Amino acid sequence: MASRSSVKRKKAKPSRPARDISWLSFNARVLQEAADPSVPLRERIQFLAIFSNNLDEFFRVRVAALRRMIKYGRLANMHLEISPEQILERIQSTVMDQQREFDGIWKGILREMAEKGIHLRTERQLDRRQKDFVREFFDEHVRPNVIPLMIESIPEFPYLREKSLYLAVEMSRSDGRKGGRYALIEVPTQVLPRFILLPSDKSGGHHIILLEDVIRFSLPKVFSFFDFDRFSAHVVKVTKDAEFDIDYDEPSTYTDKLKKAVRDRRKGKPVRFIYDRGIGRNLLRYLTKRMGLLKHDHVMPGGRIHNFRQFTEFPRDIFHEPYRQKKPIPHPAFRNSARVTDVVMARDVMLHLPYHSFDPIIDLLREAAMDTDVKSIWVTAYRLAKNSRIINALVNAARNGKKVTVVIELRARFDEENNLAWKTRLEEEGVRVLIGVPGMKVHAKLGLVEKKVGKKTLMYGFAGTGNLNEQTARIYGDHHLLTSDPGIMADVARVFRYLERPRIRIGEIRKCRELLVSPMGMRKGFLSMIDAEIREAKAGRPAAITLKLNSLSDDVLISRLEQAAAAGVQVRMVVRGICRMLTEDPSYKVRPYAVSIVDRFLEHSRVMVFHSGGKGRVWISSSDWMVRNLDHRVEVALEVKDRGICTELMDMLEIQLKDNVKARRHDNGLTNGYVKTEGRRIRSQLETYKYLAKKAQSEAGTAEEPVKSAQGSGKSGSAGRRKSE
Repeated sequence: MASRSSVKRKKAKPSRPARDISWLSFNARVLQEAADPSVPLRERIQFLAIFSNNLDEFFRVRVAALRRMIKYGRLANMHLEISPEQILERIQSTVMDQQREFDGIWKGILREMAEKGIHLRTERQLDRRQKDFVREFFDEHVRPNVIPLMIESIPEFPYLREKSLYLAVEMSRSDGRKGGRYALIEVPTQVLPRFILLPSDKSGGHHIILLEDVIRFSLPKVFSFFDFDRFSAHVVKVTKDAEFDIDYDEPSTYTDKLKKAVRDRRKGKPVRFIYDRGIGRNLLRYLTKRMGLLKHDHVMPGGRIHNFRQFTEFPRDIFHEPYRQKKPIPHPAFRNSARVTDVVMARDVMLHLPYHSFDPIIDLLREAAMDTDVKSIWVTAYRLAKNSRIINALVNAARNGKKVTVVIELRARFDEENNLAWKTRLEEEGVRVLIGVPGMKVHAKLGLVEKKVGKKTLMYGFAGTGNLNEQTARIYGDHHLLTSDPGIMADVARVFRYLERPRIRIGEIRKCRELLVSPMGMRKGFLSMIDAEIREAKAGRPAAITLKLNSLSDDVLISRLEQAAAAGVQVRMVVRGICRMLTEDPSYKVRPYAVSIVDRFLEHSRVMVFHSGGKGRVWISSSDWMVRNLDHRVEVALEVKDRGICTELMDMLEIQLKDNVKARRHDNGLTNGYVKTEGRRIRSQLETYKYLAKKAQSEAGTAEEPVKSAQGSGKSGSAGRRKSE
């Protein structure tokens, strides 16, 4: 018998990171940007605001979901890596560590601002002139918007608004008489700015006071009705479960049910309560008791300032820092054409946002609204801009007699109220609004225009990775393909026919030849492509997969990618957020290379490249590789046919994979170590801008004749298209 020491032990396979812990690791990368001294000071404050907003949403959605899983039992836990109790414990520990880091970064930023003459003043740091200013500002602007809640006199504790900031006030008398009181004041940031510029003192510079500190300074006025002369006020905030239930038994329309559910969301159970560490013990105990909170309800101490998400509005002009964002590059395809439509009827065009302008998509819809040959327009809408020019173009199309159909996703989380309002506006203007598929969200990004020229019907439109939102298009990295390819547009039309009557037209999706559509066939399609690379690797031929995603958490696809790495397939990934795939495993023949890039623009696009025997098949998609996208949403992926565009996308991916400034490695330990390589520093977002600018300049130097109008030509989409090879 062999001795125990001579037996070769097989190394245990490491476990994949839990989804929620991997997401917290992403938010830690946002915090790294706030700590980076090379980032301009105001942008570092912006990253603190993004971190704070991200964390709020994480508690509203993920922590709330985990707590529901505990409440309702094991059947709800089927997609978890470990028990929800264990995950919540790790979340609590990780968040507390990150909060301490956050506080340290903010203190450092305050010191740097002071060195630049920018001072954040509290109510106790004002000179005489500033005190006079605050008194006048309070009387004129704040006092009419402040209504204290005397919480000891209210039998039922009031619902605290989820996005609001509150001052918990304790009142007493300096002469020692008993009879102190507690009150809550909502800080009215919905109607007043959070940041108020003060007159400067003798030191000059810029002085800012927060709205809550204006109220703190003015508490004797607020409570002048009482005979208290001692006040203390500390900021508190509550985060609530964002989920809502729709009562399908009610005899009302789905829209009415959704409106009621959104209204009822304010009554959601608190999932986090944050308080200023300086708050009195008795007041804290009173608040948590009245709210029915326990220790496991994530009752957390914080700094003096909460609702950091509002620091996105921190005054810009006082920093005297150069504004770094460059103007979008005009896409060279439209340089010599008066009409976007003519170009799209002749060739495929890929917009790379935010490096290119979003305007061609709006212009395409505007032109369709005026084109007498256009009969119908179809668009999906998930998140729209506040003053959406997309909506304006569609409304004008309806006014011009076009049949306009918008599939609007009413359940887009945190945009439900906005989308309900858009639905009403569109219907008032004669636009037909479809509200999606029962039990699923419509997340596909599609547009279709149908025009009749003679006896022929021509179709053109777009498909992309991001929302039709001109505001986020300035800061989100996305790709939108504008095309009149007959095969692609025929499939887009099939998707819209399915969305029109989803219960009886499921067969339309199965007819798609150019598109992969979830939840019917997207996972299966990508599994097939991964398997093809595995076969190539096992046969000793080159095999490679390059992915760019927001999140990678689907166990089935991850397992197949791990099999690919074990077979010798080169797997490279740019995954901004959650990444549960193991990058280190003894079974791998070729170790995967996986990075996350967090920089000024949000990396939002989804691109998949398969070596495919040297063909280089390139796909773009609205979908991440997550269970929710692949099984519970209508999503679309399409293969890019134009070889020039394929080259662009692959070149841009290569630039990102070479990033050694803003790229962090995904590893099993979630350490977020920066990629460090020898040679030239490569910051991929800057290099991508240079790449596309140079390409645009090069194409301008070899500009073709202006594209002739296809208006009334009667040419089909394919006949009117230039060959791209």
